[in-house]
Amino acid sequence: MKGQKAGKSEDELSLTAFNERERNMAKKKTTNKTNHKPLREPLFTRIRKALTNDQFLFITGLLLLLVSLYMALSFASYILSSSDADQSVIETSGAAADYNNMGGKRGAWIAEVLINRSFGVAACIIPVLMAVYGLQLMRIRKRGFNLVRWTIICCSLLVWGSVFTNVTFGHLANRMSYYVGGWHGKFVTDWLTNQIGLTGVFIVLLVTAILFCIYLTSDTILFIRKLFHPASFLPGKAEEDEDGERSNTPSATDDDIEGAAPTFVIQPEVGNEEEVQDGTSMPADAGKADEPDDANADDDAIEDEEFVEGRPAEGKPGFNVTAASETEKVRKLEHEEEMQGPYDPKKDLSRYKYPTLDLLNKGGDETIAVDSAEQHANADRITEVLHSFGIDISSIQGTVGPTITLYEITPAQGVRISKIKNLEEDIALSLKALGIRIIAPMPGRGTIGIEVPNRKAQTVSMYSVLASKKFQECDYALPVAIGKTITNEVFTFDLAKAPHLLVAGATGQGKSVGLNAIITSLLFKKHPAELKLVLVDPKKVELSIYNTIDHHFLAKLEDEDEAIITDVEKVVRTLKSLCKEMDDRYDLLKAAGVRGIKDYNEKFKNRQLNPKQGHRFLPYIVVVIDEYGDLIMTAGKAVELPICRIAQLARAVGMHMIIATQRPTANIITGTIKANFPTRIAFKVMSPIDSRVILERTGANSLVGRGDMLYLGTGDPVRIQCAFVDTPEVERIGEYIHKQQGYPMVFPLPEVVEEGESGPAEDFDPLFEEAAQLVVSRQQGSTSTIQRQFAIGYNRAGRIMDQLEQAGIVGPAQGSKPRQVLCQDILELESKIANLKQ
Repeated sequence: MKGQKAGKSEDELSLTAFNERERNMAKKKTTNKTNHKPLREPLFTRIRKALTNDQFLFITGLLLLLVSLYMALSFASYILSSSDADQSVIETSGAAADYNNMGGKRGAWIAEVLINRSFGVAACIIPVLMAVYGLQLMRIRKRGFNLVRWTIICCSLLVWGSVFTNVTFGHLANRMSYYVGGWHGKFVTDWLTNQIGLTGVFIVLLVTAILFCIYLTSDTILFIRKLFHPASFLPGKAEEDEDGERSNTPSATDDDIEGAAPTFVIQPEVGNEEEVQDGTSMPADAGKADEPDDANADDDAIEDEEFVEGRPAEGKPGFNVTAASETEKVRKLEHEEEMQGPYDPKKDLSRYKYPTLDLLNKGGDETIAVDSAEQHANADRITEVLHSFGIDISSIQGTVGPTITLYEITPAQGVRISKIKNLEEDIALSLKALGIRIIAPMPGRGTIGIEVPNRKAQTVSMYSVLASKKFQECDYALPVAIGKTITNEVFTFDLAKAPHLLVAGATGQGKSVGLNAIITSLLFKKHPAELKLVLVDPKKVELSIYNTIDHHFLAKLEDEDEAIITDVEKVVRTLKSLCKEMDDRYDLLKAAGVRGIKDYNEKFKNRQLNPKQGHRFLPYIVVVIDEYGDLIMTAGKAVELPICRIAQLARAVGMHMIIATQRPTANIITGTIKANFPTRIAFKVMSPIDSRVILERTGANSLVGRGDMLYLGTGDPVRIQCAFVDTPEVERIGEYIHKQQGYPMVFPLPEVVEEGESGPAEDFDPLFEEAAQLVVSRQQGSTSTIQRQFAIGYNRAGRIMDQLEQAGIVGPAQGSKPRQVLCQDILELESKIANLKQ
């Protein structure tokens, strides 16, 4: 018996020694992984970093700026006074004291070489170019500046100006001691004169100047076309061409996307009377007194294709305008579609430039700094705490992130996971950490994760996120780069597939910064024609920095003054308007026979949908509500119901919502909201209950704040350090966009009739009477004519047309045909309006 006991103790001793040996090997392996020495960077990389250092660039730019100033003074002194004396000294190699140039010997020599022996007075462009390079390196003028384009312009002017000055002022060479165009200008002029004569030289200079102007701006082509337009030489056309609106060629407007302007046959008639459609005759001058003074009135009707066959052209006595045959219209349509090609929604802002990364602050070197001592100490404490509770682990491995370190442990055989999860507070106490989070088990890893905050957290800059290859090369419909994961990888997602986002967390934990990061991501990747933002800010200060991009990216009701919505009553109206916009878009999708916005826009670009039938290009609409809890407390169901309706249905038509709240309670984030917002972002909250309200699980209460967040998508929550974008960065982006050409008006949302209103008959539009006079004077009713005549949106023009119909001024719509005008003259119209006002 004693021998058996002794043998058993020896086996136990050998097993214990074996486990201790395995534990030491695993620990040594982990230590080697964490405490490896970084490889020395290659020489080329170190040289590149030294040359791109901000201080080196600033000093280099300053030197270039000073050299350009020195050259400018030397050139000015050489041209104005000292060229003759300096040339003689240079040829005889005189001393520096004999030079009259302000730049001394070197200044006189540089001026002689670049002016007299090279490009003449055009060489003055060289110091200007050097100054621009210097300012660029000093980062003084960096926003929206194309250095390559500027270099091409300066070099072209240098060569062209040398020849031009020599041709124009070459006869002054006898009076001056240097060539005005330099040796280059004289040689090129002599060679060209010998080949094509002096006249040919002037033609070459003119053609190259025109090509250069076309390179600078495409408006040069329009100017030349207008200059040589045949109509400008015809008698009686001067008054018509002054407004710049009449043309014999149909203009390619948005209304002509699917249908070109029709052709008409103009037949001269004999006599001073015109035949009207019903066969009666009237004097040619009749009705002219009631006609507007605008000389373009009849052209608007022609562009609308709303002339009835046989109707006379008003104000054009002696002519009868007859619509061309359908065959000719189809042939004209096919020809223009072939010439136009696919529709480009970006054409109106074809020169729009996306924001550049240099508008953002560079965060410096954001490589993760590994504190080996801290990581080893934490790993030892975790192992000791688990061992003290009778839990053995076979391995432990750490992954260091910008804010936290993930320790993955592999428990020994037979250890219950729940036993480890219950030790969360004990481990946090041992590590003296702000809070830890245990992930048991890690999905697809076969390990248990313990997330421990780093003692020194690192800030993730927005620059590093947007400059990443993952974001730059993504092809999402609505790409969003929100931050970096614990493995220091950039995290991106597609808002169009989210499709709606709920952001919640306690006050001061990073919600507003997160919203700015989302909006900034969209602005960097989307064109104003592709994206519209509806911003709701009850606090009135968080989203006001986006006011500058209203004519590019924002959308609002037409009668609102500001694009950022702050009043609760206006929020309700806007949400109802968005519901109407959603219904209108579904009607368009149904008419087009497609199921989503992507297929619809593809058809529209390929000109398979006719704008005359109401079709239009549909941009994505993203609704951002900064403080949802305040809206619920103020308006209640009036706000929640339209938000839920949009969240349930609007995904297919390209409308997406982002709502944020600092009160993640059950009465704010209701079950209906959570059911329609599957994608959620949780910043730090104060209690596990709040975390369950947001994520349906705990974890958000263990975050460390300052942008530390959990992203819940289709799988388990992902821990991310939100990218930091500061207010000055957002202001620079907004200013960069604001300085570019925008749309004439903010994108209009459809009007909705509030409950209790009797309709437009009792609340006329301010342009109602003017529109009525226009319709009666032309005897034709057209929504698009009203839109163009008064430069208003299509929605408002349609509302005015509905008011005219309710007032009995025009008849109901008849498809693509013009509406019938029920008032015969202005007197009858005034009488009817007076009766309506009573």
